Amino acid sequence: MEHACAIAVRNAAIGYNEKRILSGLNFNIRYGEITAILGGSGCGKSTLLKTMIGLIPIIAGDVLIEERSIVHARPEEKNELLRSFGVAFQSGALFRSYTVEENVALPLMEFTELSKEEIHERVMKKLSLVGLAGHEHKMPGDLSGGMVKRAAVARAMALDPKILFLDEPSAGLDPITSTNLDTLIKTIRDQFNSAIVIVTHELDSLFSIADRALFLGNGSIMADGDPRVLRDSSPNEAVRNFLNRRVPGTENTLSSARIS
Repeated sequence: MEHACAIAVRNAAIGYNEKRILSGLNFNIRYGEITAILGGSGCGKSTLLKTMIGLIPIIAGDVLIEERSIVHARPEEKNELLRSFGVAFQSGALFRSYTVEENVALPLMEFTELSKEEIHERVMKKLSLVGLAGHEHKMPGDLSGGMVKRAAVARAMALDPKILFLDEPSAGLDPITSTNLDTLIKTIRDQFNSAIVIVTHELDSLFSIADRALFLGNGSIMADGDPRVLRDSSPNEAVRNFLNRRVPGTENTLSSARIS
């Protein structure tokens, strides 16, 4: 299954109430790769993610999850498709009145007929994978920001999906915690050959973990490729400026300053 197509976006136009934010989208997401969606504020990153997971109706085109349309699926088919991937939202979206264990157990309780003992065993394996073994009885309010993010990832993996969507996984984290989370994401990719989609604006994380970047801007995909290659040699100056944290028009000034 390595590098086979997990998600296909075809001729898609997305937005809200027929107001198009992005149009003409055509790309595949492959197993065994971490694909980052990035771009400037308001470019449509989160809108694209929410459309891909079926939270926002598509305006035109289609989204295929493992070759099945999530756009045209009947309700029972869509529910089945929703169980084929996991999602960790930016805030973590943990239920604050539930313990960490209860939060991670929710998908298993909702969508399986496993016994309480089997659910507990699976939850503990997921918490161990994300480094939260021993914290299962804590409440979300007792966790650090990084722990909340890892608990959200554990819940997203509860049903053992081959596809993961992670919305701003490193946002608001200190550098060490962010690095640890990046390591976890790479471990998941390598251990499970997962297709992982991350929405991010954190360039350090992008260059650390992403195999591929989809750069959004001007209502479409401006660039698609290895983020390190795009940073150094994209033919699009706006893409190079963004990935180098360079203000447009300052490149020559900086070069002159270095020479002098």
